[in-house]
Amino acid sequence: MTVETLDKLQRRVTVSVPKAEVQSEINSRLKNLGRSLRLPGFRPGKVPMSIVTQRYAPSVEMEVLQDKIGNAFYEVASSARLRVAGMPQFTPKTDGVGDEVMAFDAVFEVYPDVQIPDLSSQAIERVTAAVDDAAIDRTVEVLRKQRAVFVPRGEAGPKGETSDGLDVQDGDRVTVDFEGRIDGTAFEGGKAEGFTFVQGEGRMLPEFEAATKGLQPGQSKIFELHFPDDYAGRAVAGKTAQFTLKVTQVEWPLLPAIDADFAKALGVADGDVQRLRDDIRNNLQREVKSRLAQRNKLAVMELLQKAVPVDLPAALVDGEVQELTARARADLAERGMKDADKAPLPPELFREQAERRVRLGLIVAELVKQHELQPKPEQMRAYVEEMAASYEQPEELVRWYYADQERLSQVEAIVTENNVTDFVFSQAQTTDKTLSFDELMRSA
Repeated sequence: MTVETLDKLQRRVTVSVPKAEVQSEINSRLKNLGRSLRLPGFRPGKVPMSIVTQRYAPSVEMEVLQDKIGNAFYEVASSARLRVAGMPQFTPKTDGVGDEVMAFDAVFEVYPDVQIPDLSSQAIERVTAAVDDAAIDRTVEVLRKQRAVFVPRGEAGPKGETSDGLDVQDGDRVTVDFEGRIDGTAFEGGKAEGFTFVQGEGRMLPEFEAATKGLQPGQSKIFELHFPDDYAGRAVAGKTAQFTLKVTQVEWPLLPAIDADFAKALGVADGDVQRLRDDIRNNLQREVKSRLAQRNKLAVMELLQKAVPVDLPAALVDGEVQELTARARADLAERGMKDADKAPLPPELFREQAERRVRLGLIVAELVKQHELQPKPEQMRAYVEEMAASYEQPEELVRWYYADQERLSQVEAIVTENNVTDFVFSQAQTTDKTLSFDELMRSA
């Protein structure tokens, strides 16, 4: 047996099987088929073999050939210790082949030999961040705003709380009537009555909020508003409209006090405010750890992709392109797109991403093999328990993961990548960069 090298990763071998062996298997399968075949006009299992052969011999012959040639190929590949990537392509061969055998040339690709260079010469930046009291304070304020009660300006809150002035200020809930015209003509979506928004949240275009700010209930204003060129309403994008705006109600936000009732509303049974802050700190720390891990992992993968040259088997890349295309179609279908399965999605849209995924998969697999970075059972358990810690009944989530091998496989893949990330940082010239909490949240 000779393995012929056609290209860096492409190989060719000739495989053959005796014709008599193929025909014997065809006859056996046709007989077995005839025993259970049901055709109109015949009792079950009593269809004449001539009819069985006439109808089913071609398909049975194809199945037998696929099985026999496939088995012969993988015996050859195994004996030659070839790591086959993808499915081989078979073509019949007749030159130099005796009458008693059927021969095929099998062209296929093999996995590349991945050579991991000395990583100690590679420079990489690792980011760190911590949760400080200011981050907890801001989170508490966000939670207060989410539970705000709006009170009409000029009126007091339930405990006599008051606000300054009657005019619209940032944070107020404003109710308005408005009508817009472009060149004197009304346009779709340009008119509303009793429309409500919170001033300063950015829901409205800046010119709209600027015109509203400072007005009092009952006051009106005429102003111009230029729609951005990329505005969602294509009919008005890039155009300038004249709006008439009337404020009908202004309500100021009454934030809840940071007290036992507030803590209880957020799930702290005994109303302990410090316990609430501790819970917030724990949640933020989990979020920080997750974002740091993701960002540092991306840095490691970027380093590996640039530092480790790899020849990519076309079969693996094509398979990854098909998977990415299928995911994209499924995503379009979930979003309600009709005929998502027919959407024009050229393979080249996914080629670069597919190549990156295959390249990193080969590199990571080699690193794991060389340095025994497979996840240990205790690592996987710790990862699942950490994920479950934020749930009311964490033990149920742990059981849920361990009840399904596919879910555990997902955990195994993540922990493996974490091990590779830690290993690369331990080997490379690593520089730590500290980010503030806000910088990390904005960048992730």
